[in-house]
Amino acid sequence: MAASRYSRLLIALLATATGLAACGGDMDDLDSYINEVKARPGGRIEPLPEITPYEVFTYAADGDGLRSPFVPDAPQAAPGAADGGTRPDPDRSREFLEQFPLDTLRMVGTLQLGETYYGLVQDSDGLIHRVVPGNYMGQNDGRIVAISESEIQLVEIISDGIGGYLEREAAVGLTD
Repeated sequence: MAASRYSRLLIALLATATGLAACGGDMDDLDSYINEVKARPGGRIEPLPEITPYEVFTYAADGDGLRSPFVPDAPQAAPGAADGGTRPDPDRSREFLEQFPLDTLRMVGTLQLGETYYGLVQDSDGLIHRVVPGNYMGQNDGRIVAISESEIQLVEIISDGIGGYLEREAAVGLTD
């Protein structure tokens, strides 16, 4: 056991010595290149550009007929905000398929039981859900308005970017 330990130590020392011997080498070409670069004449350094001093400007909205940049020109009410137009219902309980982005949901078929026509939707976990018009799916308050053999049509409520909301049509098509 002691002999194998010494042989391992000897092999490690030989490998280290071989590696260090490979590091030292003929560096005459590198030394000659360095000496050549040092022998070159120095160039002229361009002078630094002149820096113009900063001019302070004090903005006074109350004088000189200037308006405040923090107040809009004319107060505008967002469309649908004051008149009770399109808005998401914050009190409505969320349905299961509303936790998934609409582009991760796939329509995989339809089903008719009695008089009820269902759409079959597969979520990103691979589970299949039955939906009917009036159900919600997607993350933008997408209400299902129609189901056909080839697609599920929805109406989503999205922000218009200025405090109001817009309705947008969307669809989830049947995948092959």
